[in-house]
Order: sequence, then structure tokens, then C-alpha cells
Amino acid sequence: MKKRFKVLITIGSIIVGLAIIIGVLNIIPPKKVVADNPFIKDESQTTPMLAAHRGGAINNPENTMKAFKAAVSEFHIDIVETDLWLTKDNKLVYSHDGHIDRMSDISLFDSSEEKHYIADYTLDELKNFNFGYGFKTKENTYPYRDLVSKDQVNRKEVLEANDLQIVEVSELFKEFYVSHPELLFIVEIKNGEEQGKIAANILDDLLTNTYPAYKSHVVIGTFHDEISKDLKENHPTLFRGASTGDAASFIITQLLRVNIFDSGDFTCLQIPTSYKVGIRLKLDKRHIIKRAHRRNIAVQYWTINDADDMRYLASIGCDCIMTDDPELFNTVFNR
Repeated sequence: MKKRFKVLITIGSIIVGLAIIIGVLNIIPPKKVVADNPFIKDESQTTPMLAAHRGGAINNPENTMKAFKAAVSEFHIDIVETDLWLTKDNKLVYSHDGHIDRMSDISLFDSSEEKHYIADYTLDELKNFNFGYGFKTKENTYPYRDLVSKDQVNRKEVLEANDLQIVEVSELFKEFYVSHPELLFIVEIKNGEEQGKIAANILDDLLTNTYPAYKSHVVIGTFHDEISKDLKENHPTLFRGASTGDAASFIITQLLRVNIFDSGDFTCLQIPTSYKVGIRLKLDKRHIIKRAHRRNIAVQYWTINDADDMRYLASIGCDCIMTDDPELFNTVFNR
């Protein structure tokens, strides 16, 4: 009996000791990633920042200047969200896909079933395609399919006038640099390995030497750990989003309440509302946001196209909602 009692005392002492350790770990204030993070919404704001995913893919042809202009002037977004790929001549352009089949009219020129990759075309060649061709409205119409014919002589001029060409990285910054100096950007480098590193160099050079006021307004994401490492080592003055590994480490340490052991030094945590790893983990939690804010990390959720989801994320204090439908966001929050 006494032996059993001693065992219980020992187990109880261990549990109490662990509880004290965890408590201390949570009391110790973690080191802030950056002193000033423009991607964290002001405490007085009741509404999250609005990020137009792909420029607002439901409202306009995604990643075109038409979409970007409407997102800023019509829907009054806070953040442009988009993706970057390298062309054959090492120009950096905006596109979600690595190929142009889904959004452009490449099928008019080559109807083969093989994908047509951005890396196989020069920027000048890509400017010849209509990137509004694949856009379908909420009414299930294709308003830009008949804008230009295949052999139209002034094809490029018409596409440029209608803002439906592929967009080079510098064009977006140039468009809003003077008129909207407060605009923020989330960009994802889609290329991996050496191509991804070239993309990072181009982006850093552009922001440092041509658009310096936007340098602290751009956060760069990637799903490639080697590009995240390259950004950290060779481009330390650029803001980084969490890589897949960074995000996983952060979430696990926060769920276990041992945030002091997380060494992530990213500016923004960009996550879905849930993630399946055998079981489904719900990530739309107030405590995750609070713990990120302790380190001055912004929490941004993607891709939210449901009104109830938008309302819930606003209620738990997230910093940003990335949506394909900025129009819906404005309706939900009566903006």
C-alpha cells in the first residue's frame, strides 16, 4: 500500500513539474521576428485585411492587370496576392500555374493535349496570348473569348489595351507605386532549385533598386524549403512567409504550448483553416493567432470564399483573409 502511494506521489510530482515547466515556457515572452510588421492589422480594426487571391479570380481574369486594377480601385483591397514564374528568357511573370493552358487561348494555336509551360516561352511570345480567354463569370459566361481572333493583326495591342496580357513582375509595382504607396503584396515564388533562386534575385534587385518603398510591403512565400533557405541566407532584408516546414513547426509547438522552442523567423503565417495529417487539424484557432502575435507574426488564411467562414475568421482576430471573391468580402463586412 505504501509502495503504491509512493508511486502515485512520484507520478503526481512529475505531472506537477511538467505543468510548471510548460507554464514557465508560456510566460517567457518570445523574441519578436520584426519590430514593425505591416501585415498585422491595427488593433482598432474589426475587419481583417482583404487580400485578393490571384487578384480576385472570381471577379476578373486571374493575375491580369485587369484583375489587379479592379481589386485596388473597385474592391479597395489591402493586399494583392499572386504567384511568380520564370519565362524562357528569365523574365518574372505572374501566374498561378506553371503552364498557360487553363487561362490563355493557347489552344487556338496548338490544340495538342500536352501542357504549354511558361518556361518554354519568352515574355514577348507570352504577350501574344489572351489571358482572359479561360475566365468564366458567376453567370457561367466567357466574356473575353471573342476579344481577339487567332490571326488578328493588332492582337497584342488589343490585349494590352484590355489589360489581358500576362503581367511581368515590375508592371504591377509600377502601376500602383505612386498612387497607392500603402498597398501590400503577398507573392509566392513557384519555381524551385536554381530557377527559384534566380527569381528571388530578380525580385530583391527590383525592390531594392527600383521600388524601395515597397520593399517592406512585400512578403515572399514558397513551398520549396531550399528557396526559403536561400531567401533567409541571401536576401535577409526581404520579408518571408512561412515555408511548409516552418509552418508545421510553428503549429506543433503552439498546439503543445511550448512556443519557446519554435525558432521560425518568418513575417507571415499563411495557412488554411484545416490540414489533414492522418487526422484533420483545425487551424482556425484564436490561440494560434494570439501566439503568433506575441512574436509579431501576421496570420493569414487561404483561400476563403464562403461568407460564414469570413465572419468566423474575423471573430477570432485573424489579420488577413485571402479570397478569390473580394466583392463577397465587401458585402459580408458592408465595406
